[in-house]
Amino acid sequence: MQALRLSRRAFLEGLGLGALSLACEGHAAESVATTSARHEVLRLSEHLFVYRGPINVGLIRSGRRALLIDCGDERIVDVLRHQGIEVVDRILFTHHHRDQACGAAVLVAGGAAVTVPAAERDAFEKVAAWWADPKSRWHLYHFHPHRLMLTEPLPVAQTVAGGDRIPWGPARIHVLESPGHTDGSVSYLVECDARRVLFCGDVICDEGRVWDLHSLQKGFGTGRAKVGDYHGFLGARPVLLESLRRLRDARPDLLVPSHGSLMKDPARAVDMLVDRLAEAYDEYVAISALRHYFPALFVEYAGRPDHMPVREGLPVPECLRHFETTWMILSRDRAAFVIDCGGPAAVRALREAIARDGIRAVEGLWVTHYHDDHVDGIPEFQAAFDCPCLTDRHVADVITRPAAWRLPCLSPRAVRVDRATTDGQSWDWHEFRMTAYHFPGQTLYHAGLLVETGELRMFFAGDSFTPAGIDDYCTGNRNWLGRGVGFDRCLELLEHLRPTHIFNCHVPYPFDFTPAQYRFMRENLARRERTFGRLVPWDHPNFAMDESWVRCYPYEQDVRAGDPVEVRVVVTNHAPRPRPLAARPALPRAWYPAPATRPAGPAAWQTAVAPPRAEAAIPIRLPVPPGVAPGQYVVPFDLRFGEIDLPQFAEAIVRIGGPDGSTGLPPH
Repeated sequence: MQALRLSRRAFLEGLGLGALSLACEGHAAESVATTSARHEVLRLSEHLFVYRGPINVGLIRSGRRALLIDCGDERIVDVLRHQGIEVVDRILFTHHHRDQACGAAVLVAGGAAVTVPAAERDAFEKVAAWWADPKSRWHLYHFHPHRLMLTEPLPVAQTVAGGDRIPWGPARIHVLESPGHTDGSVSYLVECDARRVLFCGDVICDEGRVWDLHSLQKGFGTGRAKVGDYHGFLGARPVLLESLRRLRDARPDLLVPSHGSLMKDPARAVDMLVDRLAEAYDEYVAISALRHYFPALFVEYAGRPDHMPVREGLPVPECLRHFETTWMILSRDRAAFVIDCGGPAAVRALREAIARDGIRAVEGLWVTHYHDDHVDGIPEFQAAFDCPCLTDRHVADVITRPAAWRLPCLSPRAVRVDRATTDGQSWDWHEFRMTAYHFPGQTLYHAGLLVETGELRMFFAGDSFTPAGIDDYCTGNRNWLGRGVGFDRCLELLEHLRPTHIFNCHVPYPFDFTPAQYRFMRENLARRERTFGRLVPWDHPNFAMDESWVRCYPYEQDVRAGDPVEVRVVVTNHAPRPRPLAARPALPRAWYPAPATRPAGPAAWQTAVAPPRAEAAIPIRLPVPPGVAPGQYVVPFDLRFGEIDLPQFAEAIVRIGGPDGSTGLPPH
């Protein structure tokens, strides 16, 4: 490893912690208005330090040698240089996420050995296989590991598991199992200079807080009362609670999280988080639609007077038929209007219904939302029935260009949409009056349809409601909290429309809600905004719930080598005030096999300002060299959001073809 220049600045002592602000020379020129180029190193004891950069990095030193706990991005090299470190022997990783490890390659090239949790070895070494697997891209119902995978592999020298001990220099290091944020996370208890400091990754980020909630999406339950990751909102809570107990029982002097504040009273920090998680989950269960689908999972909550009771069903109106995830409306003169088509079985059932009910024509298809179990059969439907396809414009954006998006339950099959509707747009179909709405309930990309005839006011809500409440069990669907957004917007609309019947595509009968229940659900959501807000360190809880608040559009595209690639980094600012933004790509090393051809230094930052509670997009042009081999490449993007550094926080996929345009990859 190249010798690192020694910084001769003294540490400032205070309250047992020394603090030194370092202007990182290699990055000072990159500073933009969004972020200071200064980073802090805290001295915990003679040999133990914490670099407080984009993440908190543990640094144990012995002379000019060091061991790191996590490393963050490449700015760690400048920090080590200022500290007079010439050799990094080892890097111990708490978990596999990119923000923990994206700067490790330069240290490994200098001789550093990588140690990782045994359960996550493949997430460091076999990342290409994960990114190439269609199961990691399409029809996503399982989210562990999720998309913060490394984009380039790291060689693993050693794995560790709970109970292992690692002696190094002046320190003794004990490994604790601490899953929750990821399935295989570990923590490191460092005994050094008469101190017990616990580096706990993202198990906790501050007193009573976790870094995000979407990483806790996890299947739970046993036997027949079991759900997968898709239905597992806060499903990692049981294993996280066990991890928190282990952290507390280790009796450290100090907790050092990857993100957030150093905690001088670990027991208080942990106990507060345990209480807040229980409060948040209780508020979630109180109006959860899962109580209808999986009542056995919530037996301990049954009959609670502060939870909304499950509604009884209503008779199905004579003008409707239901099969699979499809509702069909029949006119008096035997025409059909179809709502959703989830697969070939739905097309077969539709043909049978046509013969059985004497239907003379199928005259329209309405799509409630983009999920594969509602759209996978549409190409067959459109081949069989020559009728227009209608949906809200937000849904149309996804189902007509699925490769441009990364979302749960997404099908790669593009759908033809003949009319993209706007919110409140109405039309007549036979004896029915139809009105389309943007209905951001179960997903942000969701439509609602009010169908009126006589005294019937039928609202087709897709998957947004069941008789038990709201379908917000998957954070990947972008369920936002707040007045006038997400489910609050949906409930406000239903209060105004006063439908006689509400229809869910998975429930074979309609239901309704009373005015008191609408109020109950909206009051719950308002409380939840505050409760979840206390649970996370962000300006608004939607940052912690909405995994796609930073996304790349288009997510995936095919190009030829040498052609420019245009990507927009789209940021949803959930905060009530504007935020300056900056983004830049971390170009794949495989694009520059000869070191001399690689651009000098990182790409330039591109900037924008995100208005409050709105989206902003930063357009970025990627220079793809002419000689790049055909194949799939994952391009991560660094983000600066206000004063927060988020290295490699989003990614886009670029599929590069040869001269004939072929990528050598399977089609979408």
